[in-house]
Amino acid sequence: MAGSQPAPHPATPTPAPAPAPAPRGYAFDNDSPHSARHHASLEGALDPLTLGHLRAAGTAPGMRCLEIGAGAGSVSRALLRLVSPGGTVTATDLKPGRIAPEPGLTVLAHDVVADPLPGGPYDIVVARLVLQHLPERQAVLARLAEALVPGGLLQIDEFDAGHEPCLLAPSPEDARLYERFTTAKTALMRAGGGDPTWGRKVPEALRAAGLTGLSVRPHVLVRAAGTPALGLQLHHLAHLAPRLLDSGFTPAELDRLGAVMRDPEFAAATGVLYSVQGRRPLRTPTPDSIPSPEAT
Repeated sequence: MAGSQPAPHPATPTPAPAPAPAPRGYAFDNDSPHSARHHASLEGALDPLTLGHLRAAGTAPGMRCLEIGAGAGSVSRALLRLVSPGGTVTATDLKPGRIAPEPGLTVLAHDVVADPLPGGPYDIVVARLVLQHLPERQAVLARLAEALVPGGLLQIDEFDAGHEPCLLAPSPEDARLYERFTTAKTALMRAGGGDPTWGRKVPEALRAAGLTGLSVRPHVLVRAAGTPALGLQLHHLAHLAPRLLDSGFTPAELDRLGAVMRDPEFAAATGVLYSVQGRRPLRTPTPDSIPSPEAT
């Protein structure tokens, strides 16, 4: 493409050092300088998928709902509209300052790993792009399941970021640079105790937590100029830039990555977003309710 020349690459690349471990917590801070753009991209890219799955499950007026890791609150506010009149939503986050309370919407600062879950029981519990960042994800998931009323719904939306292929780039060198970036991004998540491939493991995790009636909806989005999915990736680049520099990228390479992703000739796929639902059983089986071998 005219006017878009790749930066020179060394003939013999030096392997990047392993990323330094990051403190436990979310990979993308809710009050970072880039978070407003991040939340706007999340809302545009993922809210239709998250809310569509909730609508299809029969979300109705009068229900009590909980969202953990609510970010800027777009899902919680839309969920409140679905359960009104008579329903309520509790939205929690480590730093919930971007969520404005309103009638029916309670906003709480809350650490889902260390703090007891607020209130409950709930008809619906939602967690999007939260648990894969937490080493304690399975224990947290078990507590979310226990917070449901019998028959209540848990929805977990998580990416499997193990494969985010570059589909189009201005040059082969640019494609390789982008793939280095996605590899480094998943390594940084692992260094902080996250599991970038956990999305594919969510269905089994919900079953292990005792939930039934599982529903799995996979989605793949295209990252291209003007799409919210590309906005998410550009946010990741800006947010992770200091750690990427520590991992072996040069400032020129990071500048080039931003230019490549904004180029009209660029396109990439997201990892698979798995939107997974399960329900708490209406009753817990007891020894008396389990058929004996003679009865079967």
